[in-house]
Amino acid sequence: MRVAILDNDPAWLEFAAGVLGRAGHRCQMFRTGHDLTVALGGQACDLVILGRNARDMPGDAMLRWIRANCHANLPVLVTTARATPGDVAHFLNAGADDYVIRPVDPDILVARVSALLRRSGGNGVPAARLEYRDFLFNLKEERAYRRGQYVALSRKQFALAVLFFRNAGRPLSRAYLFGTVWGQTDGHALTRTVDTHVWAVRALLGLRPENGYLIVPLYGYGYRLEDLAEKGAPLARGRSRGVL
Repeated sequence: MRVAILDNDPAWLEFAAGVLGRAGHRCQMFRTGHDLTVALGGQACDLVILGRNARDMPGDAMLRWIRANCHANLPVLVTTARATPGDVAHFLNAGADDYVIRPVDPDILVARVSALLRRSGGNGVPAARLEYRDFLFNLKEERAYRRGQYVALSRKQFALAVLFFRNAGRPLSRAYLFGTVWGQTDGHALTRTVDTHVWAVRALLGLRPENGYLIVPLYGYGYRLEDLAEKGAPLARGRSRGVL
């Protein structure tokens, strides 16, 4: 599962990401609320872990933003090194799903995250493979297959492909793709890097209308993967205009 972690303590970020990463989750760390809001623009995160304060905004302000702008079932776990009963009540009343006081035992952290994911509709256990009709993605080995045939993708291309399929039908911004796949939130080469990799994924996996999938460019924003068969659209046999 995809977990976003926001905190101004680098030691906690590394600890939490390491613990959850070893449990099979894919973690992305943030030091500012602004960077997290950019990443959540695609609304493609399974759980958020919030510190009480980020560098640029208090945790309750970030929590309010999440509840106003992200899907209602997105679980939020608040953490802090110090807390009073009033603090805990404040964040729970503001929309947090759970609260953890640090330091926390690694097994407890993993169990709390798994419980929240189960409550939100997941089972809390990261899948080992994903299947989408002709496509199979082995997440453990980072190998992709189309109609049973292995497709050689780089690690970044594989991560990008999985991100698109997991979020088929959702608009994903370039900033979100860049932050999730490359682990960065800014960079002068953002647009060119993302576009180049999107083109490569589209070509290598054959994501074209005649094969049931279409990557749609969203002008000035990013991309969306359309599952044409799910929408009941007839599969095209020729080249379409205005698509990648």
